[in-house]
Amino acid sequence: MAQQHGIIVLFDVENALKERTLAGNTYWFDNMKLFGSAGVGTEKLVTIVPGTYFSDGSQATEQVLNWLPAALGAIPPTVPRNYLAEQERADDRRTLDELASLDAEGGVEEADVKRLQRRVGKRARPGTGRGLTEGKLLDVTGRTTGSAAAYNYPAPVITDITGQAVVEKIMYPAQYGSPDMIYDGWYWAATVDTSRPGVYPYTMHVQLHELVEQGGEMVWRSVDLTCESSLKIISDPKRNGFTGAGLGELPLPAVPAAG
Repeated sequence: MAQQHGIIVLFDVENALKERTLAGNTYWFDNMKLFGSAGVGTEKLVTIVPGTYFSDGSQATEQVLNWLPAALGAIPPTVPRNYLAEQERADDRRTLDELASLDAEGGVEEADVKRLQRRVGKRARPGTGRGLTEGKLLDVTGRTTGSAAAYNYPAPVITDITGQAVVEKIMYPAQYGSPDMIYDGWYWAATVDTSRPGVYPYTMHVQLHELVEQGGEMVWRSVDLTCESSLKIISDPKRNGFTGAGLGELPLPAVPAAG
């Protein structure tokens, strides 16, 4: 069975949109630091991919990479999929309760109505980007907001993976469907040919979204940027993860002889 490599790419979306570049605004992590991955937690990650070879030197199997994008300071993608809708309904209930309270106290003043409208916030209308749905804006705490200063950005979307590692057929990336709905049921993965040791860079194409006013409405506009990372394929033989030795049966503790 191929070994699974997880690579998390953390994006500083707000700063990347401001500077129009992902340089200095990405943080890469993988699960292979123990085996020698370099630059973990920086934008210069070099992921170690051990060669999978049997003891006789023959190639065993390919390795598998899985990329998971996330936004720095955003609401975690692991919250329930109905989280946004529930927060919208809760905000509407709070607004109605407050209006009822004001009315019971002697009428609703225009200033109070405007204040409540600001709290409800503007709606983000569907644009031309991917994965955009109509709904109120949430801030980084998950509460609805009308402020354009601190709102929750949509999750970054990987749109393609190219570069030397792909051109030289070191890895074969593709987008796959999955029952895991954390990333809308889609994720990027690749099989890696471990028969050619070396360092191979690749380019990740990412789509971010910024909130802009267009025709009197607030819409999410897509912004396409790129960032880079590398694979380092090494020729270490396939080893038993428990014993550190070659393939074979696991050692069993000695069983005392029956008295």
